[in-house]
Amino acid sequence: MKRNEILDLYKKKLQVKNYSYRTERSYLSYLKVYLDYIILPENQGKKDESLILDFLNYCKVEKEYSYSSMKQILASVRFLYLETLNKKVDFDFYFKVKKPDILPDVLSPVEISKIIAALKNLKHRTIISTIYSCGLRLSEVINLKIEDIDSENMVIKIRNAKGQKDRYVMLSEKLQLILREYYLEYNPKEYLFEGINNTHYSAKSVQQIFKKAIEISGIKKRATVHTLRHSFASHLLDNGTDIRYIQELLGHKNLATTQIYTYINPPSIKKIKSPFDAL
Repeated sequence: MKRNEILDLYKKKLQVKNYSYRTERSYLSYLKVYLDYIILPENQGKKDESLILDFLNYCKVEKEYSYSSMKQILASVRFLYLETLNKKVDFDFYFKVKKPDILPDVLSPVEISKIIAALKNLKHRTIISTIYSCGLRLSEVINLKIEDIDSENMVIKIRNAKGQKDRYVMLSEKLQLILREYYLEYNPKEYLFEGINNTHYSAKSVQQIFKKAIEISGIKKRATVHTLRHSFASHLLDNGTDIRYIQELLGHKNLATTQIYTYINPPSIKKIKSPFDAL
């Protein structure tokens, strides 16, 4: 089967099985990397089992892909053999990849305030405020539509989020006022935050906005747009919010995913006084 035929069949299989657009795009991207890898001269004549293992090692050692990327790569290759080609290979596609014990960085409430204050453009300030106020992923905020804002019930509906699940998050009174001001000035038609030709705002533009705000505010911490989501969860936990509510707000499938925030700011450690203070 030729490369284009494989890609076409692969994409159709993903769509029939109702995979999300984001997953489809990610799987196809890594599949192209794999197809490029297997046609290299040094890989000719290898069995599929050896090819797969060597490819995974190449992605980890040579390309230095992250833990989450490696999971996506493995899933992408698994879908190729088991779902697209229906080919049995002597390889364990379900082996467990050890997750590194890395805690996400968070910003303090004061730092969040500085970042928002650094944004003089109303649209930019509203986008960043919405992400933090609701704990949204970047993809979620740019796909928000005007109809998703329920001011009567003070909630925002997040549609077709990760895992193709809908959920509700709270609409804070402060954010509601900001959104009203923003709406009157920009008058969006469909998407809450619109870019060129009334399509949704680009993810890259949001990343650039945040990067500039970090620089202006003088914050030296390593932070990305996603750090706002981590900070949202951490601050809720600090305020005594039950972790299961935080799980629902973040849209986590497993509670274990949410529990990482208990290690960022563990209340028990905060109560302990260092012996250095007694000197």
